[in-house]
Amino acid sequence: MTRTTAVAMALLFGASIMAGMIGPSRLAAEGAQKPAANAAGTGWSAEVAPDGSSAITLDEYQSKTVEKINGYFNSMKTLQGRFLQTGADGEVMKGQFKMKRPGMFRFDYSRPSRQVIISDGTYLAIQDLDLKSEDRVALDQTPFRVLLRSDVDLLRDAHIMEVQENDSSLLLALQDKSPDTPGRIRLVLDKSSENLELKEWITTDAQGLDTRVEVGNIERDSEIDASQFVIKAPGNPFPQ
Repeated sequence: MTRTTAVAMALLFGASIMAGMIGPSRLAAEGAQKPAANAAGTGWSAEVAPDGSSAITLDEYQSKTVEKINGYFNSMKTLQGRFLQTGADGEVMKGQFKMKRPGMFRFDYSRPSRQVIISDGTYLAIQDLDLKSEDRVALDQTPFRVLLRSDVDLLRDAHIMEVQENDSSLLLALQDKSPDTPGRIRLVLDKSSENLELKEWITTDAQGLDTRVEVGNIERDSEIDASQFVIKAPGNPFPQ
């Protein structure tokens, strides 16, 4: 992954965060069939914003679905596991992530990239350890900020663009109400067990390009040292 790609990706979805996965994981299988990114098809009930730029009007059932997703994110303390990222150009990368609410996460990309993306809850740093370079943006400039708050409320903070559901999964597309946070997120959640679990997310930038992240091997609500989320410039041992 080039530095330019890393910066664009982080601006789009805040490096990516969180999530659990129930059942067999593509990450565990390394090559299992990838589910359709649009999560649509026979058996889905769906409503989509007609022009792709305005929110839909939610009925009571859809509002309750969004509230369930609020509850899922609000109940999280920590998450860690593995991720598989597919860019708009087809480039596939993988690595490990750690997340601690509110707002802290760390994505370590596997070689040969040596990219690290860290959020300390205020800033998001995109680092290239080989080049000893770093770029930073405010976390609030990423569309994922609405999912990283200490009090997640998507009905309050986001435009809901799409709601789909079948027997095993939910899909929710959203866009931050703030004009300063461009980009959209489509969340796919597994509902086949007692609790919802996020399986993947797809982010779309202003040019309509998608980045997809799948997650697996998840460990939830275990202790993670906060020092993992301290931003240190490459080659400098001290917090910046």
